[in-house]
Amino acid sequence: MSRLASKREPNIDVLSGPTEGLLIDVLDVLESLWGQEAVPKVSAFDDPLDGLILTVLSQNTNDNNRDRAFDKLKSLYPTWDQVAALPSEVLADAIRVAGIANVKSTRIKEILEVVRQAFGSYSLKGMSSWEGGAVMEFMLSLPGVGPKTAACVMVFDLGLPAFPVDTHVARFCRRMGWVDRSASPVSIQEQMETLVPEGRKKGAHLNIISHCKAICRARNPLCGSCPLSDICPSVVLN
Repeated sequence: MSRLASKREPNIDVLSGPTEGLLIDVLDVLESLWGQEAVPKVSAFDDPLDGLILTVLSQNTNDNNRDRAFDKLKSLYPTWDQVAALPSEVLADAIRVAGIANVKSTRIKEILEVVRQAFGSYSLKGMSSWEGGAVMEFMLSLPGVGPKTAACVMVFDLGLPAFPVDTHVARFCRRMGWVDRSASPVSIQEQMETLVPEGRKKGAHLNIISHCKAICRARNPLCGSCPLSDICPSVVLN
């Protein structure tokens, strides 16, 4: 029997995070439900630059609008050379469905220019041999790129251990009592990066997102259907 089955009170310290045993138990339950450690539903791009631009488009919008904007952009302008040459207003029109298009078009053009200057072309394939710390440092130097965006490129497109924290992951960690209710996504990412085992970071991130979309929803969470309800301090009793 899993340790989860015998506990009502979570064995946690909100200042230091979950114990290692409890964390592994939770990750195991999520994997049994969603299976994305074994079979992730996210594929790497041939060039990490594609993943970076996709993640920039994802900011402040949903996955559907992000994907629609990216697909339209790539269908109209298949190469990043073409995108870089576009007037900002034309680029903004192509990605408008992703929201705040004027801001994102400016950021994309600025990012492309920095990448060209650093690598000599519009490609991040040269980062494939870099260490994680160097990748994170470079990513954070780019306009509009924060820790979550950088971690997404690292874990999904470069195969480096990273644990991005978006709104879903932040909600889950707060509800589980692993972090303070007022903790920012950046601080949650810093803490969880040290706690989630390296080989499980990608799948754990994806499993938590799947769990939050289906069960641990922002509104009207389905706590009665959640196998973690016995240890979750935020259970909503309906």
